[in-house]
Amino acid sequence: MRQMIAGNFKMNGRLADVAGYASAMAAAPAWVDVLVCPPFPLLERFAALLAGTGVALGAQDCHAAAAGAHTGDVAAGLLREIGALYVILGHSERRAAHHEGDADIAAKVTAAMQAGLIPIACVGETEAARDAGAAEAVVRQQLRHSLPDGFAGMVAYEPIWAIGTGRTPTEADIAAIHAAIRADLRDRFGEAGGAIRILYGGSVKPGNAGAILAIPEVGGALVGGACLDPADLLAIAAAATAD
Repeated sequence: MRQMIAGNFKMNGRLADVAGYASAMAAAPAWVDVLVCPPFPLLERFAALLAGTGVALGAQDCHAAAAGAHTGDVAAGLLREIGALYVILGHSERRAAHHEGDADIAAKVTAAMQAGLIPIACVGETEAARDAGAAEAVVRQQLRHSLPDGFAGMVAYEPIWAIGTGRTPTEADIAAIHAAIRADLRDRFGEAGGAIRILYGGSVKPGNAGAILAIPEVGGALVGGACLDPADLLAIAAAATAD
């Protein structure tokens, strides 16, 4: 299975930087899928500049409704119309800052799929849950309730305590959670569950990418801060395992 390296810009990036960033993506390695997810206002410009490069474009969120009185929100159909192919949903920062629960995520995932977007559904435990020995149980519960029937997308495992902190779980910890996620996906979705990519996210950077991407069941990485420098994102992509 080809690995996916997805860059989540979060609330970073300027219009003036788009051309240079998109140009740098021409050097993306051919053996890995590369995805960039900039803020909403930059999507259409990125779509135009990335056309024909093989680098995909994604958004960072969408609304569960196709249209309506939802000030400040964006419909999945509009994202697809302007060139996005993927959308990140249920990121821990959305769950915490916007109080999104598993049911909210499931509704957004459904809307994304109906609009022709590929959802990247995020799950992950807090430091308190890990210290209490409940990391796997928390992730399994999020997975169970955040993915609707017929799910067709990717899952991203992001231990909340590792996001932006420079800390990462041990390779054994990552392997254990990814194995548990895979088991749940197979149990629920059968053969299709074995083909769903499971990304790892949480302080992924060029220095640790190779080791993380070599762990069984790690189908790629969801990269935060390190993706803001295109050279770093490309270095992480270069560390991906070949088919």
